[in-house]
Amino acid sequence: MHPVTEKTGPDRQAAEGPFTTRQLVRLDEALRTADNITRLTFSVYVGDLDEPTRATAEKMLLQLPRPADSVLIAVSPNQRVLEIVTGSRARRRLSDRECKLAAMSMTAAFSGGDLAGGIVTGLAQLAERARLS
Repeated sequence: MHPVTEKTGPDRQAAEGPFTTRQLVRLDEALRTADNITRLTFSVYVGDLDEPTRATAEKMLLQLPRPADSVLIAVSPNQRVLEIVTGSRARRRLSDRECKLAAMSMTAAFSGGDLAGGIVTGLAQLAERARLS
């Protein structure tokens, strides 16, 4: 799931997914930056989520190499769903309120048609909140 999605990983052509090559580069940079400044593992999934979407995102988080130290942003544009799931240790550094604020910024960008920009903004906000002191 890291860096971006099952459908639009960097080894696939951008034409196959919702992102251009330039957007994929921005997303990858945002993920790397978030990982580096927090020492958490940030992942993004873009695609349909099985119902219930929250439970599906939680299962996806558990499949990551270090789920306790991970943050998953799962976005399903077709379903108009955004889930931010944090592992047990990541949750100590990112409150529900901070995740909700990032989600609000992301959904504002999504409603304006900027999927990649919304994700990049959300990653930056979450990373800043979880930054190591």
